[in-house]
Amino acid sequence: MQNQFPTFDTEGFLQELELWTPVIAESIAYRENIFLTEQHWEIIYLVRNFYQQFEISPAMRPLVKYAGNNLGLDKGKSIYLMQLFPPSPAKLAAKIAGLPKPANCL
Repeated sequence: MQNQFPTFDTEGFLQELELWTPVIAESIAYRENIFLTEQHWEIIYLVRNFYQQFEISPAMRPLVKYAGNNLGLDKGKSIYLMQLFPPSPAKLAAKIAGLPKPANCL
């Protein structure tokens, strides 16, 4: 069995979603100057669940709503997500989670 090395697009998004691992997430986060804490991982896995359920990476509003519904209203706030994944929580969380860039993120 061959080892496959992940490839990334010009913006740093993983091109083969099935190659994502927590180690790859750590590497992406490091390149984005983010040290992943338990709170980060909670959102990363939440975003991956959203993608698995809806087959799309969440934009900011759906992410906030989904986080509030699944993790509680204190974590379903844009300010909370902004503190974890500045300056663009939906885009950065999706990138670290090994998912495609959300459709309406620049």
